[in-house]
Amino acid sequence: MNFGKTLEAWGTPAFAEAFKEEVRKNRAGLPLQKGLNSTSYALDERVEAMVIGTAEKGNFLIVKAGAFFQGLLIGCSCADDPTPVGEENEYCELFFRIDRKTGETLVFFPEDHE
Repeated sequence: MNFGKTLEAWGTPAFAEAFKEEVRKNRAGLPLQKGLNSTSYALDERVEAMVIGTAEKGNFLIVKAGAFFQGLLIGCSCADDPTPVGEENEYCELFFRIDRKTGETLVFFPEDHE
């Protein structure tokens, strides 16, 4: 993933909107499946992000963000399966480590990388 437009907007009022747009653009590459809380299958068609915080660490810009998306609870598809059919709202927090020279971005969960 490359968040070059986010990097270009760093330090300007356009930063949060540039970041949100790049999250939407790169939604298929986000590790949403691991962030599920109440469902069993992550959907990435409609992903929205919220910037929680930012930090500069060496050659990287770190963005802590909340991700809002939907998931499905997948059952056995049996006739008497009580599993709901509709989408459920999900939320998780992710960190985005953006290389300040190239814009290359690594996305991870807080517990996976410190």
